[in-house]
Order: sequence, then C-alpha cells, then structure tokens
Amino acid sequence: MKKIDTWIDNKVVQNIFVWLCLFIVLVGGIQSENRVSAAFYAILFIIPTIYSTNYFILPFFNKKKIIFFSAFILNGIIFTIVPVYLISRSLQETLSLKMFLNLFGFVLLAMVFGMAIKIARDSFSRRQEEKEAQLKLLKAQLNPHFLFNTLNNLYGLSVVKSDKLPSLMLKLSDLLRYSLYETKDVYVALEKEMSYLQNYVSLEKIRLEEQSEIQFEIEGNYRGKQIAPMLLIVFVENAFKHLGANLGEKSNVKVFINLTDKNLEFECINSIDDDLVEKNLEKGKSGIGLENVKKRLSLMYPETHDLEIVKMKNEYSVKLILSF
Repeated sequence: MKKIDTWIDNKVVQNIFVWLCLFIVLVGGIQSENRVSAAFYAILFIIPTIYSTNYFILPFFNKKKIIFFSAFILNGIIFTIVPVYLISRSLQETLSLKMFLNLFGFVLLAMVFGMAIKIARDSFSRRQEEKEAQLKLLKAQLNPHFLFNTLNNLYGLSVVKSDKLPSLMLKLSDLLRYSLYETKDVYVALEKEMSYLQNYVSLEKIRLEEQSEIQFEIEGNYRGKQIAPMLLIVFVENAFKHLGANLGEKSNVKVFINLTDKNLEFECINSIDDDLVEKNLEKGKSGIGLENVKKRLSLMYPETHDLEIVKMKNEYSVKLILSF
C-alpha cells in the first residue's frame, strides 16, 4: 500500500482533518472580534457532543429508534445548556432563550453532520472488508484450479516415463513457491508475475515440444510496477487447456505483453478444436478460473481495465488492457 493510502486509512488523521476543516469554516463564518478564539471554543464544545452521539447513541438507530431520538435530543439539550451557561457567565448576562435556541440548532446540525460522516466511513470500510474477503475467496479458488491442471500434466509424463519429468518438477516447484508464498498481498511486483508466466510457458514447452508452436514475448519495462497476483495466468492456462488444431496442422499458442508507462497490454491467442471445446462445455469444464478472473478485474480494476474475449472458428483470442 502506498504511504498516502496509509495516511488516508488512519482514523486519527481522518478525524483531525475533519475538525481542521470545520475550524476553518467557523473562523470564516463567525462574526466576532476574536474569531479564532470563538471558533476554537466552539470546536471544544462540539467534540464531546459528536463523539458521545456517534459512539453511544447512534448504535440504537437500527435497534430502538425511540431510545435513539430521545437520547439524541437530550444529548443536544445538555451540550447546549452548558456552553450557554458559561457564555452568559463570562458576559455577565442573564440566560437568554434566543441564545439557547440559536446554539441548540447549531449543536443539532453538528450532531447530524458528525453522524453522517461516521455512517459514510463505516459503510466504506464495510464494503472494503467485503471486497477483501471476496478477493481472498477468489484467490483460494484460483490456486487449486491451477494446481489441478499442472498435476494432470505431471501425471501424463510420469505414465510414459519421460526424461522431461525432472525439469518439469523444477519448474513446478518454482511455480508453486510463487503461488503459495508470494501472492498473499493484494498487489505483487509485476516483475515476479512476468517471471511466473515465463516459467509456466517454459513448462508447457517441455511438455508439448514438437506438438505445438509456442510464442511468448514481452516488450517494455516492467520494473517498479505492480499487478494483482495470478491474474494473467488464467488466460494463458486456459489457452493450453483448450489447445487444439485442425487435421494436418500444428496447434499454436501466442502470448504478447506490451508494457508502457500507463498501460499493460496483454494478448493471448490459441488455436482450438471446436469438437473438443463443445465436449468440455457439455462436461461443465467451461473454466472456473475465467469467471473468477473476471470478478477480480471488476473488483480491483473497476474503471481501469478493458477485457475482450473472442472465439472464432479455429482460434480463441483474449485481449486485456490494464491501466496502472
């Protein structure tokens, strides 16, 4: 998380900022010879009013509304009487109903304003927690899905006792190390994600060898950038999972990644066998990972991504643009 995000999420900083803004508004709005002192004492009186309302009275709003409204009005009256009495003593004036009503209206307005800010902040925090919980769930679904497919590849090579198995196991070890231990954060270094993709494609090259033509190209500088972990691998994994070719032709997978200062442009193209795709759909193998990555994109890049998936007669194409 960036330093500014840490400051923004800090509740103490949030409260100080709100009080500072209110102080500035009061200094500009109070008609008095000493506006700064008047604004300071006004804030001093309002602070206990708002915090007592937010933390002791507001919780009754959804439970017992009669208690809430009664306590709300009583709290406003108490915290109006005290400053009116002190002001009257300092000015050596008798208590005035007009002064009480004016200050009472101001106190009620401040209490409503304080409650509105707390409700909005709590709502925002709750939505963020829900998003984080959903992201954790989606990531938990994604990793086993990837492991399942990779172990299938490993099993196939073990059956034929291929000499590619040791190299495949090393690649698999690197892949699992990353997916299990280095993807706990919401965002990871783009450099690690690119290395992860390269390892995966290298693993598939070992498995497929002469059966397919595989291209993997990265252009641009990915140093110092971040991305949601295990995001692009779903598209690459699906390309190999549904890889097929027409009779007499080689299957092919092409992965192109272009990085600019503002965007990541990802394109993954693979040849397909229509009959094989239809069989997978009939068996319910339409791709759990693909649905999950769409949800993750909508959560983590709601306004900063453009995903285009096109299925043609003998080819499947995925184009994704992410803005940093």
